[in-house]
Amino acid sequence: MTPEEFRHAGHEVVDWIADFRATLESRPVMARTAPGEVARAFPTTPPEQPQSLEALFATLDATIVPGVTHFGHPRFFGFFPTGGSLSSMLGDFMSTGIGALGLTWQSAPALTEVEEVTTDWVRQMVGLSAAWRGVIQDTASTATLVALVCARERTSGFALTGEGLQRGGSPLVVYVSEQSHSSVLKAALVAGFGRAHVREIGVDASYAMRPEALDRAMREDQARGWTPCAVVATSGSTTCTAFDPIDAIATLCVEHGAWLHVDAAMAGSAMVLEECRPLWAGVERADSIVLNPHKWLGAIFDCSLYLVRDPEHLVRVMSTNPAYLQSTAATGVTTYRDWGIALGRRFRALKLWTLIHLDGVESIRARIRRDLDHARWLAGVVAATPGWRVVAPVPLQTVCVRHEPPGLQGEALDAHTRAWCDRVNASGVAYLTAAVLDGRWMVRVAMGAPTTERRHVEETWRAMQDAVA
Repeated sequence: MTPEEFRHAGHEVVDWIADFRATLESRPVMARTAPGEVARAFPTTPPEQPQSLEALFATLDATIVPGVTHFGHPRFFGFFPTGGSLSSMLGDFMSTGIGALGLTWQSAPALTEVEEVTTDWVRQMVGLSAAWRGVIQDTASTATLVALVCARERTSGFALTGEGLQRGGSPLVVYVSEQSHSSVLKAALVAGFGRAHVREIGVDASYAMRPEALDRAMREDQARGWTPCAVVATSGSTTCTAFDPIDAIATLCVEHGAWLHVDAAMAGSAMVLEECRPLWAGVERADSIVLNPHKWLGAIFDCSLYLVRDPEHLVRVMSTNPAYLQSTAATGVTTYRDWGIALGRRFRALKLWTLIHLDGVESIRARIRRDLDHARWLAGVVAATPGWRVVAPVPLQTVCVRHEPPGLQGEALDAHTRAWCDRVNASGVAYLTAAVLDGRWMVRVAMGAPTTERRHVEETWRAMQDAVA
């Protein structure tokens, strides 16, 4: 494809995307395809000759789009909001078009320095001090893994330079909330701690980690010869957006010599609002934080921000310096390959830059306040409707609800809950996710798609009531 052919095709692709976004509200939210249905629509062998652009669009419309659950749909209320701002998409286009590969500063100076600028912009937007520096990872899963490896090496005195964790000695322990994301356990396992050394700490009535339970667990472990290594505190848990008391946890981490990592993957975006910052009071005392601009902030996936107070420690843990990557510009610059696992990195900062540059921080704040207002409205009408109950506090944009018909309890109530959630999703009107809280199923309604307005929340509430009728 020549540049001129690309110009023609690119215009048509942009038109197709614009039409897709303009008609998204009229489409079913959830994919209705059966397993294998999409694959069967494709030839079993690759084409020997070039195929037309028209045929490509026909396949998109007939096969691919119907096989996608639309996270950017205005009535998508499942999981967590996923950023899909068109302003950020422009940066993603530009990044792909430029094709920069960040191996060293010298391989793409702008890639490094735009990332430094934009991560510092976000640092300022969420009210963190200049003590913090950031790097863009792909997802919070990777950022949490990096955090736990950093914790492991600090506690072990850099065991990676010798025999690693195979040298024996005191087992290292990671402490997490019962409400922590599944990626935290996975990161601990990949980092080599072992399932037996990941302690789940109980929560209070608001589903926040109990500091006294954490303190007790750490003292018990020390008494049996184990070493507290890291605590992962949650700011905005996946199930119900619970906030662990970071300040109290930080005090215990200092006392016991443990690393404190704060998982604010979704809720971190809310900290662009000053009125939300008390929810993560004490965060400045953490060692590392992760927040995902590709969630509520609006950036196109994937764009996860990992923030640290001691970048020198991060670099010492993660750095490699083979001869073929050494250059005369090695000093006085940031070498992001030493800030994470991957050697090469895409120009992710461009989509974060275009989001902030074209939308402005005030419009981002207004959108997040809009979603908070939607959640408060829904929580109010659910609580006021007989047979319905809000089952968890609503600090942000996620409302956890249950329909409780008289006399229906236990497993029968669980079956009812999952059934009406499935009916809403199968209708195509909206998408919700069910989850377990206090041992019983409930349904999460998570606001945050870029185009969600009050009428979309109202339509979803009517669909929920219809589904239980």
